[in-house]
Amino acid sequence: MKRTRHSKEFKIQVIKEAMETGKTSVVARRYELNPNMVTRWVREYKDGKYGDMDVTTVPDLDSKHLANENEHLKKILGEKDLEIAILRDLIKKQNPHLLKKWK
Repeated sequence: MKRTRHSKEFKIQVIKEAMETGKTSVVARRYELNPNMVTRWVREYKDGKYGDMDVTTVPDLDSKHLANENEHLKKILGEKDLEIAILRDLIKKQNPHLLKKWK
């Protein structure tokens, strides 16, 4: 099994979720980590290993990614709506008899 090093920000995010939910095994499963590792990180956080960092003030790591994805999906949805409007307009102009069948 390959060993990976996790950033301090990632660890704080996992600790934040584990402390909020109180279920380290669920959080570990979500991030594909060993539950013992998450428990150890929470214990180290409580012992002060991570310094002055407070998990209540740490922003979500996924928020920037989710915002970008949300903008992308809004753009796609707008393009699809425009395409549908154009196609409906073409049906009205070119084939009025199809409009009756369509409705």
